[in-house]
Amino acid sequence: MNGVELFLLGRTLMKIGEEAIPTEGVGTHSTSTRSMLIVLLDVYAHPDTTVGEITTRTGLPQSAVSGCVARLKDVGSVVTAPDPADRRRTLLRRNPEVSERRAEVAATPIEAALGAALGTADADEIARTVTLLEQLAELLSPDVLGRLR
Repeated sequence: MNGVELFLLGRTLMKIGEEAIPTEGVGTHSTSTRSMLIVLLDVYAHPDTTVGEITTRTGLPQSAVSGCVARLKDVGSVVTAPDPADRRRTLLRRNPEVSERRAEVAATPIEAALGAALGTADADEIARTVTLLEQLAELLSPDVLGRLR
């Protein structure tokens, strides 16, 4: 496997993950599931951050980050507070309480999306693939990214 193949695998896994995330009842929004996850994970990794800082770190347009933050606040995934050093700035952090939406997303299984991507309904094949993905996730947790920079 080379770097391009690894990149394409990552992109494929992201697409399958997006398909596995439930979207019923969330309505139509200008922000994508992918952007929402990127912003959410950035807030989790950098507590007491700002929209501008997220924009710089993620490379997403500020309008997209602002839209994601608004949605994440609405569903209770992030909370805001004024910056004590500069009351004009708003700081974002993970909501310590698990929102209903966050619990729903975390509890949603991936088997249906994975089966569709694999082109099979074979429960054994899907289960084997889930096991492989779980093993890979243990080895390559998001913490690995901190070692790459």
